[in-house]
Amino acid sequence: MTVASALLPAGTVIALSSVLGLAIGSFLNVVVHRVPAGLSVMSPPSACPGCAHEVRPRDNVPVLSWLWLRGRCRDCAMRIPARYPLVEAGTGAAFAFTAWRVDDPVLLAAALLVVASGIALALIDLEHQRLPFAITGVTAGLVALTLLVGLLSGARVPSAVTLLASTALWAAVYGGLWLITSGRGMGLGDVALAPVLGAVLAVAGLGPSIVGLMAGFLIGTLVLVPLMAIGRVGRGAVPHGPFLLAGAAVGLFAGEPLAAGYLRLVGLA
Repeated sequence: MTVASALLPAGTVIALSSVLGLAIGSFLNVVVHRVPAGLSVMSPPSACPGCAHEVRPRDNVPVLSWLWLRGRCRDCAMRIPARYPLVEAGTGAAFAFTAWRVDDPVLLAAALLVVASGIALALIDLEHQRLPFAITGVTAGLVALTLLVGLLSGARVPSAVTLLASTALWAAVYGGLWLITSGRGMGLGDVALAPVLGAVLAVAGLGPSIVGLMAGFLIGTLVLVPLMAIGRVGRGAVPHGPFLLAGAAVGLFAGEPLAAGYLRLVGLA
């Protein structure tokens, strides 16, 4: 049973997901700024770094407030980086796309959790080259709660074997790389995030999970090898987190047909 048929029309689900994504995107801007600095994301309220005036509710509407204020603080005219509305709009678009492509309620809820945390983690990793456990830990807890609620409500959830196999596979691959390279080829943040992604993709199936796992390394290779060849980056200079998350996205949105196509290619289907 799909989200649309069980609860609301598909178009409504997509629209609501988009609005939710815009609001979540506004919060992610706070997360990206405060978590790496070890600050609370709940208090104090957001304020302008130039004049310290607290941001008014009417100036905190995702995307629209930035456009209305022409990208400047209402009180001191300090420029507000375009990254803020871009994160908000990007999160809204990502939520809408996920709702469009995923029609299973449990998988959609878990996927939206990973999309939200993934955007924050990717931005933090690119800037600070780390994936904070504060975010991966909360995400892991919420994903586990989502799967438990799905199980108790009778919704479709992966079998225990599939869930454990997928989670263990991602943990083993990334944990193994961390051990083999003594932490130089893979950070502990990647190791902590990997089993969370494996658990979410288990809802889609073991095939999509394996595709997502392999896609992360493939995307990283396709991006890094040319950059290293022309001397733009050094070995280990680019964080792996964004590639890890991009691979999971491939597994979620295209993993099933890719897995089926590979099995047909090798004569196993």
